[in-house]
Amino acid sequence: MGNCFSVQFGLDNLVIRGWDSIVGRAKYVYKLKETLAILSAALEEMRVQRNDMQREVDLAEQRLLKRLERVQLWLSKAHTMITEAENLIADGPQEIDNLCLGGCVSKNCVPSYRFGKKLAKMLQDIKDHMSKGAFEKLADNQPAASVVVRPNELPIAFESTIDRVWSCILDKNVGIIGLYGIGGVGKTTLLTQINNKFTTTPESFDIVIWVTVSKDYNVEKIQDRIGGKIGFLNEFWENKNVEQKAENIYEVLRNKKFVVLLDDLWERVDLNKVGIPKPSQENGSKLIFTTRSLEVCGEMEARTKIKVECLKPEDAWKLFQDKVGDETLNSHPDILKLAEQVAKECGGLPLALITIGRAMTCKTTPGEWKYAIEKLRHSSLPKLENEVFPILKFSYDNLPPTMKCCLLYCCMYPEDYNIPKKRLVEYWFCEGLLNEFDRISEAQMQGDHIINSLLSSCLLERA
Repeated sequence: MGNCFSVQFGLDNLVIRGWDSIVGRAKYVYKLKETLAILSAALEEMRVQRNDMQREVDLAEQRLLKRLERVQLWLSKAHTMITEAENLIADGPQEIDNLCLGGCVSKNCVPSYRFGKKLAKMLQDIKDHMSKGAFEKLADNQPAASVVVRPNELPIAFESTIDRVWSCILDKNVGIIGLYGIGGVGKTTLLTQINNKFTTTPESFDIVIWVTVSKDYNVEKIQDRIGGKIGFLNEFWENKNVEQKAENIYEVLRNKKFVVLLDDLWERVDLNKVGIPKPSQENGSKLIFTTRSLEVCGEMEARTKIKVECLKPEDAWKLFQDKVGDETLNSHPDILKLAEQVAKECGGLPLALITIGRAMTCKTTPGEWKYAIEKLRHSSLPKLENEVFPILKFSYDNLPPTMKCCLLYCCMYPEDYNIPKKRLVEYWFCEGLLNEFDRISEAQMQGDHIINSLLSSCLLERA
């Protein structure tokens, strides 16, 4: 009898556990509507908690504080969970349509059971995640580094130009500084040295921001670069439009004494669209940019315009020597004089000096150097064609057609020849290059405009 009782008791337990399992699974189906409603409420609570936390983080970042990594992780997970919960809730009406008998049974039991189980798990995950969102602080008290040191090669002889720029930086009356010059003259190198100078010179600027702009600039790309520097670059920032990003950037920078360095401008950048407050005597901030055109300096309302000139002969020779190296220069008694001629052919353009100097570092016979001089004189040295000419050609390609023709006409004069302005315009007129006017007296105005434009683009030099 004892054995029979034991078997009966075990069978009862098995039946009970089986029944509990069936009932447990069934609740995912018959509580579907209720779970959906609870999940919707929990989802709204998480949205509120996420939005409140994001708002506090944004305010902290406007003070140039850095959000804690655990806070960013919580926000990222919350963002993902909200999206997943929204998708589940969107599928809810279709699943409810499958219910019958007062919502107790489903026409498709297995799919309804699985869906109900997903809802219950998502509800629990949301509750657990919300409980982990009570942080004592959201951001560090330490601001990001005010200046990021940029890599720089051997400094080119820009000491006097750097001193001039720096005196403008210290001048309260100068807010916007334009650095202009021909492609390859070293404007980016100069701006890099100025950027790095902020790390060693104790000036009271809160933050220094570098942005490379280039030809086909995009407002949003500039905003993203600035946003990354001041701690805005995250998934919430990426979902904002240009106007919202401009407002956020402006809100931070208007309370800061900042320096913005814009490299390689080809046209005016609208500071209002980007969100950069205009530097003024009141805010003490600075905007420094590089461009190939003096006209862009005017369009950017530069208070000071500084032309970056080609190197003087002694500085050009020093730079060329450094790139070639003493071993090559001393490899034959004749090479040093030949090297001086090669450096002279580069016309003081740093890019040409560096490029040709590197190319000649392994040339240890006079014949190779003489060959290079002839090639340079005919502008057919491979390194010159592949690395230097494309940069200069870029300036030419962006000229209007009439200006291109007028510039090419100047190439018929000998090297370093002083071309008389009035006579040049007369030649242009006689060749039919100036087509706006019928009389030479009127064409002189168009000619003067073209000459001034070529001068401002650094494609002609004043004699």
